[in-house]
Amino acid sequence: MRQVLVSEDDPTVPGVSVAVTFLLVVVNVVVLVVYIHHIGRELQVSSLIELVGKQTRSLLDEVYPDRLDSDEQRDPDLVTAAHSGVLTQIGREQLVTLARRADCRIDVLPAIGQFVPAGARLARLTGQGTDGIDVDEVREALVLSLERTLEEDVSYGLRMLVDMGLRALADSSHADPTTVVQVVDRVHDLLRQLSRRELTEDVQRDDTGEVRVTVPSMDWTAYVRLGFEELVLVGAGSPQIARRLRSALEDLLEYAPEDRHPPIEEQLAQLEDSVADAYAYDRVIALASRPDAQGIGVAAGEGSTRHAVDR
Repeated sequence: MRQVLVSEDDPTVPGVSVAVTFLLVVVNVVVLVVYIHHIGRELQVSSLIELVGKQTRSLLDEVYPDRLDSDEQRDPDLVTAAHSGVLTQIGREQLVTLARRADCRIDVLPAIGQFVPAGARLARLTGQGTDGIDVDEVREALVLSLERTLEEDVSYGLRMLVDMGLRALADSSHADPTTVVQVVDRVHDLLRQLSRRELTEDVQRDDTGEVRVTVPSMDWTAYVRLGFEELVLVGAGSPQIARRLRSALEDLLEYAPEDRHPPIEEQLAQLEDSVADAYAYDRVIALASRPDAQGIGVAAGEGSTRHAVDR
């Protein structure tokens, strides 16, 4: 318990001093939290990469100051990036308002999660009223950040999961198969949920139904390849991973609508080829090719999992 000692000669409590003291304590705590957060962000790999890149760009301006004109700079209907970064957010409503006001269409060229170099193509304006659109407002609606985020980028979550699996296989296909199986579990679950959802094109219309904004979007084939391709190519040398991959792909083949089978069949064929290349004997290939949700390789009914039976 905190106390303020008051002398008998002057019994007045120094309220202002006490209040200021408590306020300074709160400020110190806030500053400490902000400082720790700032240091944490600055020590991220993306921040260090950007630091080196930014310093090198500054050096380029000093050593090679003269620039050559490009076709993109002369194209009045092309919006270029003022600075480099990853496209993480798109202000669709803002772009629709700008396009409707100028009676034109805005085609966003990079996809969400794509890196855009400084001066590269960011959007194209199509229509009769492109002269009346504010290019700076278009740039403001297309947010370029330091790194990818999960705010709008569904594929980034899959990318991170696959990266975890690849890091577990960095030294050898037998280094950490259990971690990779856990990654495949999550990839399998995400793609299973996605397989029966409508993957609509990212097209924004105004109140009259006129198309005003288009954004590149991923299709089902792209998602399947992102989730499985690298894990199939790198992980086929581990029987546990190969079995889990086959189990996931065969389940997707059974669950997904028929029109979405081709990319799954493509990955199954690649898995068969990769397993055949990884092992020298047909018997071993057969063992590694047996689908199993746990990667153990024991078929149902052979004692892989026992259920309690009431007697």
